[in-house]
Amino acid sequence: MTIKPVTSRSFKPFGRVIKGYYLKSLMDKMQETECPADAVTYVPSVESLEKLPIFKQFSEEAYGGMPIQIGYCNGFNHTLNAVEYHRDSELNYACTDMILLVGKQQDITKDFHYDTSKMQAFYVKKGTLVEMYATTLHYAPISAGENETFRCVVVLPKGTNEALPARGKAKTKEDALLTHVNKWLIAHPESGLGETGAFVGLEGENIKI
Repeated sequence: MTIKPVTSRSFKPFGRVIKGYYLKSLMDKMQETECPADAVTYVPSVESLEKLPIFKQFSEEAYGGMPIQIGYCNGFNHTLNAVEYHRDSELNYACTDMILLVGKQQDITKDFHYDTSKMQAFYVKKGTLVEMYATTLHYAPISAGENETFRCVVVLPKGTNEALPARGKAKTKEDALLTHVNKWLIAHPESGLGETGAFVGLEGENIKI
């Protein structure tokens, strides 16, 4: 798979690089977060990150006044395993070099299957802030090097990826994909996520980089 820079025109259907924010304090504080060497950890909301001045800026400017949360996704990963999407954009701030695997929600079939051959890979340099649009399929970042870990800030509307409240009977087929608040997920058969109740609908290679 060809890995293109996130600054290339090829990324335009999926998102954009954002400039103009002062993010040094966010970068510094991220060095204190957990970063496993053999797994991926995700925390939706982190108090120490949300106390920084950038929290208010992201809420007022990037999200137009919406309540938001700042968390992180850190660790070691070289495999796709699943794709997810939200009803809104997600901001990713690369605190190390990393790779994003992305696709288009529009390519999901009517029965909510997706061909992984349609995924594209983009290299994100340390210090880059990326917006991924609501229709962009994505999952955990990929480590930039064979033995390297990654650190990535994740900004989303408040409550996203938290546990779902009690719900009644599913009303649409898409409800089968909903695993957390504002998180629709399609898993690959090889991921093992189906055993936890995730919808298995990725077809083709479980991409490894």
